[in-house]
Amino acid sequence: MKTKRQIIAAILFFATAVSVNAQNEKSRKSERTTPPSNFIKLNLTGIALKNYSVQYEKAIKRKLSFAIAFRTMPSSGLPFKSAILDAIGTNDPDTKNTIEQLKLSNFAVTPELRFYLSKKGFGRGFYFAPFYRYASYSTNNLLLTYQDALLLSNTINLSGKLTSNTAGLLLGSQWALGKHLCLDLWILGPHYGNAKGDFSGISSKPLTTEEQNDIRKQLEDIDIPLANKTVVVNAGGASMQLSGPWAGIRSGISLGIRF
Repeated sequence: MKTKRQIIAAILFFATAVSVNAQNEKSRKSERTTPPSNFIKLNLTGIALKNYSVQYEKAIKRKLSFAIAFRTMPSSGLPFKSAILDAIGTNDPDTKNTIEQLKLSNFAVTPELRFYLSKKGFGRGFYFAPFYRYASYSTNNLLLTYQDALLLSNTINLSGKLTSNTAGLLLGSQWALGKHLCLDLWILGPHYGNAKGDFSGISSKPLTTEEQNDIRKQLEDIDIPLANKTVVVNAGGASMQLSGPWAGIRSGISLGIRF
């Protein structure tokens, strides 16, 4: 009887050892075949517009990942300024001069959840990604030119910033380029939300009624579709507050590393 119990115990021990070894081997094999799950990418298309954007992505599961992007643009002239000036034409020299002199800087942060549809997963294949974006646009030289009582040109400089909060859905596809590189295509990412802006400037001298009217007209003539605009001009200077809907589209190509 004792010998029988020893044989059964030996069989159970052997079976347990084999099972544990098989599980360990399976785990080691899985570790060897699981692709890299971390990505750091640079948006190549934004560089042409002086927008520098870097994104970090982490694969949480085979078909789910989290990503966050940071974008910055140093103070510089408006993108596509030449096209904007051509659209304005020569009928409005004051607006044209404002566009030529205007410099903007911006910053944005964009977190998103990516859902991959490909069987490969782990950051590969077609995906859709709901996202949120906070963006801030600043200027310190919104120059308005006006004429004084002697018909001499003067300027008043407005500075301030506009901030927006939007949400949207990005459609894209990502490929592995070898073992450590990846290519991420943002096909289309419309987003919508609201924005608020506050810009003000102080005059170097008291403004007359005629000068105030000239400045007020220029600010009121700035066309911002769907935005609510409040313009205040007095002898000491001018201010403009904006609020209303805000929309945009994400698209581009990013190149990155996988690890």
